[in-house]
Amino acid sequence: MTRILLMVAVAAAALAGAQRPAQAYGEKPWCAVTNEGGDVHWSCEYDSVEQCAPVVAAGSRGFCNQNPYYQGPAPRRPAARHRRY
Repeated sequence: MTRILLMVAVAAAALAGAQRPAQAYGEKPWCAVTNEGGDVHWSCEYDSVEQCAPVVAAGSRGFCNQNPYYQGPAPRRPAARHRRY
């Protein structure tokens, strides 16, 4: 029951999209979302769900979720071409 309520709260926060969660840190694509004493913590420091899963399975009571604020790498600009006249 608590897990369902936590998922609903996280989904509502993601849909609101107004602000980043107050206790979030990290800029990677995957987050460990944990509930610690009634506070939801987003630890977005994982490159894959495989890196995140052991943290949650180690007793941190939560789940892995994609970072809704992840921008990805900056787009690469094409190299300038020099024309010969």
